[in-house]
Amino acid sequence: GFASQPTSERRGDGLRLRTLGVIADVLAPYLASAELSSDLAGEVAVQSREIDEQRRFTSLIVDSLPVGLYVVDRDYLIQAWNRKRETGTQGLRRGEVVGRPVFEVLTRQPAEQLRAEFDRVFATGEIQQQEMEVTAGGETRHYRISKIPMRLEGDEISHVITIGEDVTERQAIQARIAQSEKLAAVGQLAAGVMHEINNPLATIGACVAAIQGRLPDGGWKGPEPVGESLEIIDKEVDRCTRIVDGLLDFSRPQGTSKGPVSLNQIVTDTLFLVKHHQRFKRRQVVLELDPGEPRAAGNSEQLIQVLMALMLNAVDAMEEGGTLTLRTAVGRGRADEAVVEVEDNGVGIPRDDQRKIFEPFYTTKAPGRGTGLGLSVCYGIVQDHRGRIEVDSAPGRGSIFRVCLPVLP
Repeated sequence: GFASQPTSERRGDGLRLRTLGVIADVLAPYLASAELSSDLAGEVAVQSREIDEQRRFTSLIVDSLPVGLYVVDRDYLIQAWNRKRETGTQGLRRGEVVGRPVFEVLTRQPAEQLRAEFDRVFATGEIQQQEMEVTAGGETRHYRISKIPMRLEGDEISHVITIGEDVTERQAIQARIAQSEKLAAVGQLAAGVMHEINNPLATIGACVAAIQGRLPDGGWKGPEPVGESLEIIDKEVDRCTRIVDGLLDFSRPQGTSKGPVSLNQIVTDTLFLVKHHQRFKRRQVVLELDPGEPRAAGNSEQLIQVLMALMLNAVDAMEEGGTLTLRTAVGRGRADEAVVEVEDNGVGIPRDDQRKIFEPFYTTKAPGRGTGLGLSVCYGIVQDHRGRIEVDSAPGRGSIFRVCLPVLP
C-alpha cells in the first residue's frame, strides 16, 4: 500500500498531484471558455441556418407573388427583382438587372418621369399608383403600378418597392358590368315609353297614308311641295319606328329557347340572307369555316341577327370595296369556347371609339345611316348566351369582331 512506499516516492507522488492541481486550476478558465465558445459556435450555426431558411422562405414568397415586383434604393439601383418580373414582357433575368440603375433597365418611360415618380415617394412617404397601357406582340395589356415606401432602418425612407399588377381581365369584367347596367337602363327606358312613342308614330303614318290616297295620282307625285314633304315625313316616321324597335330589344325578355346550333350553319344562313343586299356589291366574301363543325347552345334567330349586324357594319366600313372574311374555330381564345369572327379590311376603329361602340346610340356612321343600337343589341344577345363579343381594330388595317360562345362537345 501507500504506507509501505519509500519516503522519497511518497514525496514525488504528492508533488505530482499538487502540480496537476495547479495546472488544472490554471487551465480551468480556458477550458470553460473553450466549452462556451463551442456552445456559442453551435448556437450561431443553428441561428445562421434558421436565418438562411427564413431568407429563402421570404424570397420564395416574393417570387411566388402573381405580380411583378422590384426594389430600388436611393441611388436608383435595383436591389430586388422577383420571378414575375423575369417572366414579364421584358423577360430580364435577375442577375442581369440587380445592381444596375433602374433607368437603364426600364426604358418604356422617360428617365426623368420615372425619377420624378421615385423622388415623390422618397419625399412624401406616400404610396403612388397609376395605370399603364403596354402593347407587346400585338396585344395590349393594362397594368396598375404601385410605388410603396420602405424603411430599412429608422424613419428615413431607404428604398421604394414597385409592384406591377396586370388588371386587363379585371378592366374587361368591369367594362362588361358597366355595359350591362347601361343596357338595363335603356331597357327600362324603352319599356316605359314605347307605347307613348309608337302610338303617335302610328297616327302620323296613318295620316300620311290618308293624304297620299287623296293626292291626284294616288302617290308621291302630287303637287309640290306637298308630295315631297309627305315622302320626307314617311321616311322619318319609318326611321323613328326602327329606333323604337331597337329599343324594344332591350325591354323584351331574353332567355328565349336555346338548343345545339352549328356555327358554320349560322354563318352560311346569315350570308344567304344578306348576300343580295345592295351594300355587298364590290365586296368579296371569304369563308374560313372549321371543318370540325363548332357547336354551341344558342337561339339560331338571335345569332343570325348578331352576325347580320356585324356583316352589314363590316361592309359599311369598306366603302371603296374590300374583302369580308367569315371564320369559325374552336379554342382560338380559350379551349372551352367556339368562336365566330367577322373580319373586314376597311377603315378601322380608333382605340377611343372601341370603348364606346357597344353603348346604346353611339355610332361612327354619318347622320341618318345608323341609330347606334345595332352593336348594343348584339352585345345583349351574346351576353344572354353566356358569351362575349370582342373587337380587334386599328385605323387603316380593318376590324375583327369576335363572338365567343361556350362550346358544346
